[in-house]
Amino acid sequence: MREPPFGLTPDTAFTFSASSHQEALNVLLVASTSGEGFIKITGDVGMGKTLLCRRFLSTLGDDYVAAYIPNPMLDFRGLLLALAEELGTPVDREADRHALIKAVNHALLGFARKGRKVIVILDEAQAMPIETLEALRLLSNLETEKRKLVQVVLFGQPELDQTLAEAPIRQLNQRITFHYQLGGLSRDETEQYVSHRLKVAGYAGDRLFAPGSIAALYKHAGGVPRLVNVIAHKALLAAYGEGAPQVSRKHVVRAAQDTPAAVHRVRSFRPALALAAAAVFGVAVWLFVV
Repeated sequence: MREPPFGLTPDTAFTFSASSHQEALNVLLVASTSGEGFIKITGDVGMGKTLLCRRFLSTLGDDYVAAYIPNPMLDFRGLLLALAEELGTPVDREADRHALIKAVNHALLGFARKGRKVIVILDEAQAMPIETLEALRLLSNLETEKRKLVQVVLFGQPELDQTLAEAPIRQLNQRITFHYQLGGLSRDETEQYVSHRLKVAGYAGDRLFAPGSIAALYKHAGGVPRLVNVIAHKALLAAYGEGAPQVSRKHVVRAAQDTPAAVHRVRSFRPALALAAAAVFGVAVWLFVV
């Protein structure tokens, strides 16, 4: 293999179009053409929201300007400063909120005159303070006679829905015109996902994961892509440590037992997965052999 097949970094080179992700991307593409309201994408931890966000960003053409804010735990002034930076607008960092809003509005009007749409994308939006969310709604009021000057996409965990249901920001909740909740991989998609990542990583040999191992992987990962990656990676180490030519159900179960987030899915808990340092070194060499 040229590289580890089950890394946790949201690398678009490993993109797998599961049905849920493709539907969510379609919602984003349709909604972005409308230019109205807020868009909300929610999903549990490990469902691939950040990867979906990157896929969406890669589809936007030159007629779009994207402002991506990955950590929105900011007050309104901090959000304005981050937005100005993303839009390439020079501002005085000591300026008050009124001056910052004016500068951002000026930049948005400039893009509108050039026929370009501005989309603000906020990842991990469930971490945003309520006051900042409400201020974001006020910022979205900026518009010309024809259309809004900015469209907002919120990516967040399910807790975002609870926050948006609170009374102080109910007006923002009413402005969400498009929304989608990401689901996990199905049993068949889990098998396709594993095969896809192995192929992208450069593997071209015989079937590496036995049928029983895929069933166990789906059971213990629950279709969560991040858990699939973690357990599959450890299962590969377990198989190599034993000198086995194929990953079996036993290897996957042992890997799941060594993964805290998946332990509750295992009925009988056995000693945690333990691999000798020599085996770890050996599998590292094996994985990176071209």
